[in-house]
Amino acid sequence: MFTQYELPYGFASLEPHIDELTMVTHYTKHHAGYTSNLNATLEKHPDLAKPTIEELLGSLDSIADEAVRTTIRNNGGGYWNHNLYFSTISPEASTKPAGALLRRIETDFGSFDELKERLGALALSRFGSGWAWLSVDRSGTLKATSTANQDNPLMDGSSLRPILGIDVWEHAYYLKYRNLRADYIKAFWNILDWNAVARLYEAAT
Repeated sequence: MFTQYELPYGFASLEPHIDELTMVTHYTKHHAGYTSNLNATLEKHPDLAKPTIEELLGSLDSIADEAVRTTIRNNGGGYWNHNLYFSTISPEASTKPAGALLRRIETDFGSFDELKERLGALALSRFGSGWAWLSVDRSGTLKATSTANQDNPLMDGSSLRPILGIDVWEHAYYLKYRNLRADYIKAFWNILDWNAVARLYEAAT
């Protein structure tokens, strides 16, 4: 069974960028719900048990039962996506990349500011609910993409491994920012911990 990521910071720690009520709701209701629903489904279908959640999400097409496949896509995606999201934001965030990750950003996007602009545009333009991603492929190349709902690049059969995700479901920001998604995206950069993103980059390359 899969375990929900344990926050190393308090629900109010990300103020004023993300408010306490949003964090409580996001983590204890939405993320906990995805985790519980995923585990409940796997208990009923032990043949689908995989060593890692990444392997499970990467083999969705092999699940014959459409209803089960959809349930795992939605809840397994929600589980994995939120584990990444909550593990890469911090009240003590390093708000600028450095080292090998920065050099790769400059190679693939031109500059750090260009990367922020690209990811911000993907997050802002995502219609409805979804995510903007920074991912790395097997060659170390960085890619900026977007997916709907709780989908992520692990599901599409590519070699992309997400190392940063901007959650633009309304539950991630609506209590504080209402319909002003752009303000939430701007605030997100103040709590994104590039040290955490760099560790994921290094582990994937």
